[in-house]
Amino acid sequence: MYFTDRGIEELATRRGEQEVTLEWLSEQLRTFVDLHPEFEAATDRFATWLARLDDDDDE
Repeated sequence: MYFTDRGIEELATRRGEQEVTLEWLSEQLRTFVDLHPEFEAATDRFATWLARLDDDDDE
C-alpha cells in the first residue's frame, strides 16, 4: 500500500456510499487548487486522466 492510499481509503470509507456528479467533483478540484496551488499540476493531470479514461489507447 502506498502512503497516499490512506487518503483514498478514508475517502472510500467516509463517502463511498454517496453519489456525486462530475460537475461537483470538478468544483471540488477547483477549490482544492485554489487552496493548494502547489498541487495544480498534479490535479490537472488527474483531471485529464479521468476525462480521457474511455479514449482508445492508440499508442
